[in-house]
Amino acid sequence: MLRFQPPGFGHKVVNTSLGGMVYYTQTTAPWLITDIDLPPLLFLHNFGGGASAYEWSKVYPAFAATHRILAPDLIGWGDSAHPVRDYQISDYLNTIAQFITQTCNTPVTAIASSLTAALTVRIAIQQPELFKALFLVCPSGFDDFGQGAGRRLPLGLINTPLLDNLIYALGAENEIAVRNFLQNFLFAKAERVSEEMVQAYLTSAQQFNAKFAALAFLRGDLYFDLSMYIKQLSIPTVMFWGEEAQFTSVKLGRRLASLNTDAIRDFQAIASVGVLPHLELPEVMIGLLQRYF
Repeated sequence: MLRFQPPGFGHKVVNTSLGGMVYYTQTTAPWLITDIDLPPLLFLHNFGGGASAYEWSKVYPAFAATHRILAPDLIGWGDSAHPVRDYQISDYLNTIAQFITQTCNTPVTAIASSLTAALTVRIAIQQPELFKALFLVCPSGFDDFGQGAGRRLPLGLINTPLLDNLIYALGAENEIAVRNFLQNFLFAKAERVSEEMVQAYLTSAQQFNAKFAALAFLRGDLYFDLSMYIKQLSIPTVMFWGEEAQFTSVKLGRRLASLNTDAIRDFQAIASVGVLPHLELPEVMIGLLQRYF
């Protein structure tokens, strides 16, 4: 996945309880860090076939002169370890927290999307000392208010041996499926999907044992009701929501935000984008983040 990173960014590895977590940060010119005291800025990617830190790669170079960028591939995704296991919510709560404690000496500003953003809320509730601020894009546990939003295939099919392999191969490991997924489900405008995006998602999806984390997400093993947790959040938070996001509507976002107006300081709906505004229109996402920074 390193070949899809912007110039000046290299990868490093942190060991977690589930294996090595690769992350991308400034390593060479023009972003070589000489000031080790730059504040940390953490970018956490979404789940779904082919997901990786590439998702944020069009945004974080804009902050490389003022922050120490930390953009990991989560366990089971990208170039990080892919342990063969039935992934559970606790796997990500634990490994993301472990990553932060090993890379940050001060509270971190975290920018996260979708299900990972919802998981970040739970980590911030459990360990608020880890965070300075949260910027969340379409945060959802995919079972918010008891209404399942993510599963699109019957569990019987997903859990059938061999058939689950076929589902993953047809749905995530070929170029046609990846392009269709990006154009018709993640983006609002199909013409914004570039060939580089397709190849980055395809490369991540084709990593050895990548299917295990992806199928756990597809089965709904990682879903939960964010509305049951968000009231406990105390970290200053801003939410961003693509107005054309599928599965998790902007109406859902406003409803979640209304549950905790003390912590959630602002809610920004972004027109003409889907669930990944930071990849679909990165210049808009950069501008919005700069407003708050």
